[in-house]
Amino acid sequence: MKNIVVVGATGAVGVEMIRCLKDLDVPVGRLRLTASERSVGKRVVTPFGETAVELLSEALLKECDIALFSAGSDVSREWRERVVASGCIMIDNSSAFRYEKDVPLVIPEINPIAALSHQGVIANPNCTTAIVAVAVYPLYREFGLRKMIVSTYQATSGAGAKGMQELLSQTQTVMSEKEVVPEVFSHRIAFNLIPQIDAFQENGYTKEEMKVVWETRKIFGDESLNISCTAVRIPTLRAHSESIVIETEKPVTAAQARLVLEKAPGVKVVDNVHDRKYPMPLTATGQFDVEVGRIRQSLIFCDHGIEFFVCGDQLLKGAALNAVQIAKLLM
Repeated sequence: MKNIVVVGATGAVGVEMIRCLKDLDVPVGRLRLTASERSVGKRVVTPFGETAVELLSEALLKECDIALFSAGSDVSREWRERVVASGCIMIDNSSAFRYEKDVPLVIPEINPIAALSHQGVIANPNCTTAIVAVAVYPLYREFGLRKMIVSTYQATSGAGAKGMQELLSQTQTVMSEKEVVPEVFSHRIAFNLIPQIDAFQENGYTKEEMKVVWETRKIFGDESLNISCTAVRIPTLRAHSESIVIETEKPVTAAQARLVLEKAPGVKVVDNVHDRKYPMPLTATGQFDVEVGRIRQSLIFCDHGIEFFVCGDQLLKGAALNAVQIAKLLM
């Protein structure tokens, strides 16, 4: 049994972390919840009993074994040294430490052993990267990978609860034929899509797109991977989708790829076009597994290429679920 604290417990990811602790049968001794001052004292009913939201403190950390952080990069950076000094292990959902050499970036289905090399901090990957990697890694391991081209269709929940609410409120505003004033997103998101997520970099790609490149290479342990990504925000509430094209080192057929994916952990093959069954946000929402479908031979890379469509709940595998899986792995 381990004492666990969820930092940012009232946010969208924090709420899912609590659910995942129960659904994965994590042996929790005592569950502590922390959030900002405005939430302190709020009573929360959890699968482990009712508990009050507290302020994060060094004294609290000394009473915990694992801290699941989902309160943003600034909070993670502020508390890192104190978490480590307390003897508690930080599993961080922000981007604060992902690219540091001494911080393992872990997806349990891919590189679980990396978690054991931690020096008090383990990083969770970006939500888009996690969903891509779970689907691509089995094919990379079996057939090798020369190139990967990714186009994403990312839900508003990627911007948190405020992003989801902006979509809902803007939809009502547009239907009422009133003027829309964007707040969370740079443009109106209702009945629109925005081909920008995060800031543009010097190479013309956004930081969100480069995260897929940087993080996939680190998780796979292969800096030679050729990866390109275009990330797009779309007007859906939850679950990110991705169109993925890969060129493999070894010859591959769609049937061979399907067999590999059907055996892969964390993957659910949904691929029956005759019955119109394929990955969609509606079916992937709330699911632990990443849906993979539309598996077909690439018209460009021919017998060395596969194209497929992926959909995964980014609040789960892209965030809360992956963090809790790491916690259970450490136990």
